[in-house]
Amino acid sequence: MSEASNQLYEIHDDRFRFLVFGTETLVEHYSDCRWAEGPVWFEDLDCLIWSDIPNQRMLRLLPDGHVSLFRTTNFVNGNTRDRQGRIVSCEHGGRRVIRTEYDGTITVIADRHDDRRLNSPNDVVVKSDGSIWFTDPSYGIQSNYEGYRATPEQPTCNVYRVDPAMGTVAMMANDFRMPNGLAFSPDERKLYVADSGATHFPDGPHHIRAFDVGTNGKLSGGGVLYTTDVGVPDGFRVDADGNIWTSAGDGVHCVAADGTLLGKIRIPQVVANLTFGGPRRNRLFIAATKSLYSVYVGAAGVQRP
Repeated sequence: MSEASNQLYEIHDDRFRFLVFGTETLVEHYSDCRWAEGPVWFEDLDCLIWSDIPNQRMLRLLPDGHVSLFRTTNFVNGNTRDRQGRIVSCEHGGRRVIRTEYDGTITVIADRHDDRRLNSPNDVVVKSDGSIWFTDPSYGIQSNYEGYRATPEQPTCNVYRVDPAMGTVAMMANDFRMPNGLAFSPDERKLYVADSGATHFPDGPHHIRAFDVGTNGKLSGGGVLYTTDVGVPDGFRVDADGNIWTSAGDGVHCVAADGTLLGKIRIPQVVANLTFGGPRRNRLFIAATKSLYSVYVGAAGVQRP
């Protein structure tokens, strides 16, 4: 392992040298969150929107650096965009996945499975066929800090798929402690899902698993692809070359599709989530505890809403 000249990076594999810039600096855009999460880029509006879960709000970063309130929330966590550009969000308070319509009204996408309430949907992604995939750990019902304390109604913490035509909610994987971030490979043949169970279980997992995606979203495989050495993986994104850029306790870890750690971007706070943005999708926006940061990288994100 060697380090780039500006001490922002850890180089673990020479491939990482082509993915970062030694002259680049980390920019802090905002520092008044309680737990920053769920960044989502709006290319058409040239802005970034992200969640501040305990403060029950979503914030907006404009090109001139100005940060404003986008809207108040019921403890919204992860966000993405659907094929029509609408925001799809995981709401801890309502224990549901919701969509914000063009006029600002809210549509409930999923709030139950097998006639039982969901735990607290955490992160969400939309596949090119319009199906909506989300994770459902119990973080949001464990206390009144990021939601409302409640007893789980689901026997396990699962990964779900919402059918694009029927709107039905299907459980796709149930062998997780705390399923968290998720993302598809560029060709959508793989689904990566983080398990951050080590946050609450001493022997809990802190890794990302890789599933093969079959017909109608059927998953197979699910072996461990990468285990973080500091903290847990939370939210993450995949670049156009298939590399995974994941949150961790010491910053952002860049991982090749074969699970090799290529390098790290050091962040002074625990990272919760991130996304690619900017006109060329080569600016990494990082939600880390109290702050929103950004840094330019030599990779372009897969702009999957």
